[in-house]
Amino acid sequence: MHTISDNEFGLFQRFIYDAAGITLSSAKKALVCGRLAKRLQACNLGSYAEYFKLLSSGQNGAEVQTAVDLLTTNETYFFREPRHFELLREAALPASKKAQPFRVWSAASSTGEEAYSIAMVLADTLGDAAWEVMGSDISTRVLQRARQAHYPMERCRQIPQAYLKRFCLKGIDEQQGTLLVDRSLRGRVQFMQVNLNTALPRLAAFDVIFLRNVMIYFNGDTKRQVVARIIEQLKPGGFFCIGHSESLNDISTALHQVAPSIYRKP
Repeated sequence: MHTISDNEFGLFQRFIYDAAGITLSSAKKALVCGRLAKRLQACNLGSYAEYFKLLSSGQNGAEVQTAVDLLTTNETYFFREPRHFELLREAALPASKKAQPFRVWSAASSTGEEAYSIAMVLADTLGDAAWEVMGSDISTRVLQRARQAHYPMERCRQIPQAYLKRFCLKGIDEQQGTLLVDRSLRGRVQFMQVNLNTALPRLAAFDVIFLRNVMIYFNGDTKRQVVARIIEQLKPGGFFCIGHSESLNDISTALHQVAPSIYRKP
């Protein structure tokens, strides 16, 4: 296995910062080495410097996306940080009497567990009323997995039992130990590739936006820029949920904090 020098690691720190706004600390050196090792082999390259040169050549966009996918993928699970889903239910209830759809954006949706958790709550709360869920991520690989909606059971332990019965199919035989989100719910969730570190595509405004456990990878300037872009997509009175280990202190004054990790747009 190839080793990565400090200078080579610095190249990939800059690469992923430029591509996704993510700041990799020196503690991530082994992660970068491990995740990219197979790409050196696949591309028949002898060093990480050669691989960086390939990425920088401008001649292989698919390989650039592969590298971004490998360096941004993070594991998650269903109904992480349950208080946010209690808020979601409370915020959605009045929408049952409105003609406009209640819209929620999972802005860093990874493999989709968060987006489908949101959809389960809305399906339970709003039923046949109009609602929409969008999930986005920079990684095309995790978005493909999100659309498949097929998960190992260990990521599903926090799904309420009633939701498991109503919205999920338990794998049997060769699929034992896995879960598939029901087709009817999958059809209500849309996924698209979005790079939060660049200008956002045109989107209709959202009632609730989840941006959880992703700002920890950004430096202060990037956090401010990303949050400013995203809250432009939030309706007045809408809620903005971040991870419990995160804060908007010194990041944004455009939102009012209403509870730990929960903010509201005036």
